[in-house]
Amino acid sequence: MDNAVLMNIFKAYDIRGKVGTELTEELAERIGRAMAAWLPAEGAVAVGRDMRPDSEALSQALASGLMAAGRDVVNIGQVTSDMIYHAVGKHGLAGGAMITASHNPGKDNGIKLCREEAKPISIESGLADIRDMVQSEFLDAEQPGTSSTLDVTNEWIDHVLSFVDTSKLTPLKLAVDAGNGMAGAIFPSLEKRVPWEVTELYFELDGTFPNHEANPLKFETLADLIKTIKENGLDGGIAFDGDGDRAFVIDETGVPLTGGVMSAMMSEYFLGKYEGASIVYDARNSHSVIDVIKQKGGRPVRSRVGHSLIKEKMREVDAPFGGEASGHFYFKDNWYADSGIIGAVIGLYVATLSGKKLSELREQYTLYNAIPEKNFEVSDKQAAIDRLKEAFAQDEQDTLDGLTVQLPNNSWFNVRPSNTEPLLRLNAEATNQSDLDALVDKVVSIITK
Repeated sequence: MDNAVLMNIFKAYDIRGKVGTELTEELAERIGRAMAAWLPAEGAVAVGRDMRPDSEALSQALASGLMAAGRDVVNIGQVTSDMIYHAVGKHGLAGGAMITASHNPGKDNGIKLCREEAKPISIESGLADIRDMVQSEFLDAEQPGTSSTLDVTNEWIDHVLSFVDTSKLTPLKLAVDAGNGMAGAIFPSLEKRVPWEVTELYFELDGTFPNHEANPLKFETLADLIKTIKENGLDGGIAFDGDGDRAFVIDETGVPLTGGVMSAMMSEYFLGKYEGASIVYDARNSHSVIDVIKQKGGRPVRSRVGHSLIKEKMREVDAPFGGEASGHFYFKDNWYADSGIIGAVIGLYVATLSGKKLSELREQYTLYNAIPEKNFEVSDKQAAIDRLKEAFAQDEQDTLDGLTVQLPNNSWFNVRPSNTEPLLRLNAEATNQSDLDALVDKVVSIITK
């Protein structure tokens, strides 16, 4: 096994690589064996997969490795990634493996792993150990594991709807873009249970993504959805990513509700249910989130970016909700895991209760001018950060995740180095556009110096 390949495809939070050259069936089988040996808890492992052309073969190989090592396998079939977390949490399993590369191109694939109670396995919490174990000499267990199948779709929809009072849902006309991803297989089961008239876009499962990249964080991928909303006078829409664990709500004017807006909305919603609770947000998220949490009597708790870090922080402070600017939303009552469909349902439910249009809610929770995240290719990331530290030496700084600088005029920016690429990622906000433009111009000139 090529060690360079292993080091490349085992990422910070999951495994991703080119199919056939990097991520092979042989490697998937060995990952299954290594996972079986590493898992702290005894018991069965759930295996799910997305709709990519090779996902079934990879899932079968991984399951074979698990069973050869003596683990029973619960095959939950083609599902969204959040359903693997549900299966592990609800059924008390030892862990779960989801074959998916999320929104990556069709020539890629990957594996997301979790342990008992849907706790994430990241590079810092076991993924590096599994990577190193892959090259071990494995012995077959005396008693191989068994394989069973489990359809969790209906219980998953029950769980999703448990976050709202379904008797208060009112008719909405929506367009939903599944991006040819796994949400296309699951969302119809929700449609049967809610009073929404849904126009379906790209619900056909196709892991080559023939229509557009299944990444709603790139707003250019929303063009067809926005056109459908506007031309048909709909109340709004939802766009899912490839593996369905992330969703963006789009208002009736065709403007997305950003991760910051949704984080603020749901922070208020959960503080209405859990008075004075801690709410977790990531270091690049909008300060609108902080303001709303404070206004509603909650305790804002800041975290480094990344799903395993958010989940760990939520467990630490007993937070009912956590939100990331990227559109990942986490729920204590979902085993602290993220879910696109739960976030979208709560967002539309909040709109129902408020009696407001989605655009009105978007404006209500947008308290600052912001830029979309900007990426800069930088050969020496630390040198660029050091230049920023020096240039803003008179301002409040912290290094929880990259560099965050807070200016006296309530402007701020965060610059974070990518874990895997020679990139710096910039987020910034200000109370008005001129302050924002001035701040961004200064930061960019220093980064690119």
